[in-house]
Amino acid sequence: MRKARWLAASEEGSGKPAVYHCVSRVVDRRFVLGDDEREKFRTFLRMQEKFTGCRLLTYCVMSNHFHLLLEVPPLPEGGLTDEELLQRLGAIHTEAEVAVVAGELAAARVSGRDDLASEIHRRFSYRMHNLSEFMKTLLQRFTRWFNRTHQRKGTLWEERFKSVIVESGTAARTVAAYIDLNPVRARMVADPAEYRWSGYGEALGGGAKGNGGKARAGLVRVCLWDEGGAGPPDARWTEVSRIYRRQMGLALGRRSGRAAVDKSLQRPSLNQAEVLATTGGDNGTVLPDPGMAAMLRCRIRYFTDGAVIGSREFVNEVFDQARQRFPGRRKSGARRVRGAAAPASGVLWSLRDLRVDV
Repeated sequence: MRKARWLAASEEGSGKPAVYHCVSRVVDRRFVLGDDEREKFRTFLRMQEKFTGCRLLTYCVMSNHFHLLLEVPPLPEGGLTDEELLQRLGAIHTEAEVAVVAGELAAARVSGRDDLASEIHRRFSYRMHNLSEFMKTLLQRFTRWFNRTHQRKGTLWEERFKSVIVESGTAARTVAAYIDLNPVRARMVADPAEYRWSGYGEALGGGAKGNGGKARAGLVRVCLWDEGGAGPPDARWTEVSRIYRRQMGLALGRRSGRAAVDKSLQRPSLNQAEVLATTGGDNGTVLPDPGMAAMLRCRIRYFTDGAVIGSREFVNEVFDQARQRFPGRRKSGARRVRGAAAPASGVLWSLRDLRVDV
């Protein structure tokens, strides 16, 4: 029997948003996602974000897999208004379909049938503010489009998507940087700003029609979480751009808010990242810890298979909330990260004590 997906307690009713790192791969890991496919996937991704009320913090669509860092807030207390529901439906349904629902709601309200109106809301709201429903709809819609376009049948994704619960703050920023550095690790680009199909690339104008506002808002949220992502995203982007490039271990651009690519950086290796880090200060400059900068250029299995990533206190709290999932001999949740993730040891902890390929 398939085990139920592990969801954060916050998604199950605590009223706080939950953050997940989600990964899915194409069946047989075939390299079938070209430019058109990645562009279409991003379109569906943004549509699903608007419909569900979830927030895409960052993402990266590669040739045979994708990564998402997704914030899942609870449904607003009292639910959505009729206007809010119809607006969200417009993200994934035609005008004619939305008009039908609008007519049903109007008729229910006029007749005083609030119970009927609530039932209409429930027809759609169960798919909102929910990780599994977000991913299910996204993967199914893209698969249907892909199969129709390429005249094929059957599944496109090799297995259930993976998800890891991520603590806001340091853990979320680190995982976000890890996601946006995917094309650098794969040696596809020298700088993540050059890759169009990622949150960071889109934030710098790589998205359709150069519209990176949504992507900038996501990165402002993840980098300024302790401040609640305060202020208009574009007003904070210059500050966040510098914070985030440091997080990725990359030199800073000189143009306000646009973090131009430093052409002297040719596919940074671990040693180059360490050298950059020694410059210090604000003069071109990266994380002060060269080990962390180098770590993000390695594959970190904890970020995809660790179940929960965050501070020791956060991981232990999640463990305590889900104690029934573990054998009685297990006394604590947090496990120290090792292998390629060792530079983050003592800062980030994992729920799973991985022993192979770390």
